[in-house]
Amino acid sequence: MLPKIKLSGDVDVVALSPLMRGIVLALSYAGTQGGIGLTATGAVNRKFVHWTAIHFNWPGYSFDELYSVNKVLNESDMPPLWVVRDITRHLKLLRRRKDVLVPTKRGQDFLARPEACFDLVATDYLYAYVHHGQNPDDIRDRMQWWDVFLNLINIMTTSGCSLDEMANELFPGEAYPLREEKMSVEDRALRSEFRYSVIRPLCWLGLLYEDREGLTIWQQGTYHKTPLWTACLQLESDTQTLIGVH
Repeated sequence: MLPKIKLSGDVDVVALSPLMRGIVLALSYAGTQGGIGLTATGAVNRKFVHWTAIHFNWPGYSFDELYSVNKVLNESDMPPLWVVRDITRHLKLLRRRKDVLVPTKRGQDFLARPEACFDLVATDYLYAYVHHGQNPDDIRDRMQWWDVFLNLINIMTTSGCSLDEMANELFPGEAYPLREEKMSVEDRALRSEFRYSVIRPLCWLGLLYEDREGLTIWQQGTYHKTPLWTACLQLESDTQTLIGVH
């Protein structure tokens, strides 16, 4: 059973959620700048991509990080922008008018009260959205495990934990050995799947954040829950300190 996502309490979803902030900023730009310009192939133009790099404030995709590996930015160089565009298309928040994207009436309503749409966006994105390179069948198969994932993460991130620590609880004795050079191909695939299909969506949605202060690119950060987690999830493990998942 999929844990229900229902926002309650007074929290700033735009400040806490990179995804919600990205949607709001894209809609605001489209409404105040005469639309989001499109290229001949239908991608958003470089002017808008450059603007998003400055303003999105997306963890792992800061202006400096993006331009450290790219001289210019196209839509394909900004993965978070793919998700923002997919969600705005799916919810019909933007429409194409000639060579630009402009807000729809629904998009204007979203911009006025983004918190009212959080449950819909969060549920669709976390449980059903297919990221680039993912298999839709894997998304459907994962639905039966979300209750386990969220309850375990709920407990372990109370005092902060690493990706490997969470994985050791989920896959004891076979995945995530302490020494990465000893990982099998299967172990590496499992690690990547958990990171990019479970942890990253939770971070992009704004329910988790990774503390990377003082760390190098090769070091693991510590994951913590944000106030948004508590405001939208009620889980069986809320009063527990240990959960059996093995």
